[in-house]
Amino acid sequence: MKNIILAIPKGRILKELRPFLAKKNIILEDDFFNENSRKLIFKTNIDNLEVVKVRSFDVANIVKFGGADIGICGSDVIQEFLSPEFYSIVDLKIGKCRLSLAHPSNIDGNFANHQKITVATKYLNISQKYFDNLGYQADFIKLNGSIEIATKLKLCDFIIDLVSSGATLIENQMIESSKILDVSSFLIANRNSLKVKNSEIYNIIKIFNLEK
Repeated sequence: MKNIILAIPKGRILKELRPFLAKKNIILEDDFFNENSRKLIFKTNIDNLEVVKVRSFDVANIVKFGGADIGICGSDVIQEFLSPEFYSIVDLKIGKCRLSLAHPSNIDGNFANHQKITVATKYLNISQKYFDNLGYQADFIKLNGSIEIATKLKLCDFIIDLVSSGATLIENQMIESSKILDVSSFLIANRNSLKVKNSEIYNIIKIFNLEK
């Protein structure tokens, strides 16, 4: 029986993922949830399944290049790093939010009225495609966190970022202009692993698909 490595994201999704995995009877060793642990690979109650905990934005690339056979990541990450080297297998229906365009409340939110705009985001590929499809030229600044501060510092006119309740936008006097993408968490799989470890991976997929 071949070993399977599952890449699990840190942060927001992990809070919902823990009870989800427990519901599927996938139990991670205690050290996984110990922030002081220096372990890199963790065991589960499934003999041939091990997990690694990585930044959510890294899951797709780790699976793409074969560092992990399967992974859990948001559809935002999947679209940003879209590749034929991995497949989206199961919509887990957790980690739901949306990727949206937003702007400060004191500027015109119709970017078509601006000759040109600058957008701060960590989603450069999605953002470029979005504006290309609209036939509008925009400049982009890549930031990995605290995207809202970019407008306060006059670095940009708009941002593209994840929105859940919208509370962060309100706190920063910003308005959601338009939704770009609905986001949900998916189980993804490396293309080559699906060939080489087909039966082992599909056994894991069955567990994720079980209704409990």
